[in-house]
Amino acid sequence: MSVRRTPPVRTCVGCRKRASSSELLRFVAIESGPDQFLAVPDPARRRPGRGAHLHPDPACLALAERRRAFGRALRLAGVLDTGPLAEAVAQAAALEQSQ
Repeated sequence: MSVRRTPPVRTCVGCRKRASSSELLRFVAIESGPDQFLAVPDPARRRPGRGAHLHPDPACLALAERRRAFGRALRLAGVLDTGPLAEAVAQAAALEQSQ
């Protein structure tokens, strides 16, 4: 008897909607200095540390920034630079529009 596994479901930190983890972009925080962190995309889902998920949509990124959701989702107390994450979201959005 074969058992079908359902894909893991995660919540987007921007819009708070639940979706399959394959639809979301995982990111982690990497320390770049004392109380300084970088939000780095983790498309392979292999980087160590606590990760969070976001739709690869600029609107979800803006909503998460406005709600200050990154610090809470990653359990950080410090400054989080979302530059690398914003670049990855912009690339994903451009790729999706070109298709």
